[in-house]
Amino acid sequence: MSVTLELPLALHILEAVLAESKYVASNEKATEADAAVAKALGSAPAAEFANVNKWFSEVKPSEEAAAPAAAEDEDDIDLFGSDEEEDAEAERIKAQRVAEYNAKKANKPKTIAKTTITLEIKPWDDETDMEAMTKAVKDIAMDGLLWGGHQLVPIGYGIRKLQINCVVEDDKVMLDDLTDLITGLEDYVQSVDIAAMQKI
Repeated sequence: MSVTLELPLALHILEAVLAESKYVASNEKATEADAAVAKALGSAPAAEFANVNKWFSEVKPSEEAAAPAAAEDEDDIDLFGSDEEEDAEAERIKAQRVAEYNAKKANKPKTIAKTTITLEIKPWDDETDMEAMTKAVKDIAMDGLLWGGHQLVPIGYGIRKLQINCVVEDDKVMLDDLTDLITGLEDYVQSVDIAAMQKI
């Protein structure tokens, strides 16, 4: 396999490729492509190409392999020319890497933003049926809404407020919509306040 490199542009491209991947055509192990590119380079480049130097020290041809390589016909390694076969191979490798990246990106689970909310719901008076009010609130169903624990908290004159927790998916549940649904329970609910909110 012969490789054509146009320096120093090729070194900058190679540096960028090796910043993303350990090897030229694979992130797992060196391949023929690595050996061919290393052979085309001949020696380690300037220190500014840190990724190329690190890669070259791992894949550089052994001394036994280097001797026959030195005797090879100069037409096989043309640092300033172009080789259509190698251009096609480079395009194939590039297309493969783009496809792998897109597949990895598609398989990555999307993070769902959620918020835990504590609501304080006040009844009209001390005669309000708090169990019925709690049930009516928990019967409110929305995609992305999950009700949690609750408690009744005394606020004076025999009146208790309902303190209830819920978790909402931020993209699916608007807080205004939820509080509107709760205040819509007019037989029980006088007002709704948000006691606490925390992103999770």
